[in-house]
Amino acid sequence: NYWLLCAEIGVVNQPKNFGASLPGVDRQCAVAYTDFWESYKTVIPRKRHRAVGKETGQTNPIERLNNTFRQRISRLVRESLSFSKKMENHVG
Repeated sequence: NYWLLCAEIGVVNQPKNFGASLPGVDRQCAVAYTDFWESYKTVIPRKRHRAVGKETGQTNPIERLNNTFRQRISRLVRESLSFSKKMENHVG
């Protein structure tokens, strides 16, 4: 077993684009474990998608990795929990 972190850049809301940046063998074999959010069904091919609940622990490692990124990458860290009405506060 190995972990594959896939980050898509560009338009990903269409099934034909999902995983286009992955090497061919990973596109053929990789399985995406997600929660039950409806939008995943339209983007991830059915053959490669497994919707699982949090109690299964299948999404735990990637959630932990995302948390590590949020802790260490300052652009992803919120400075406050409030929402600002000024657009310049939201532009990186």
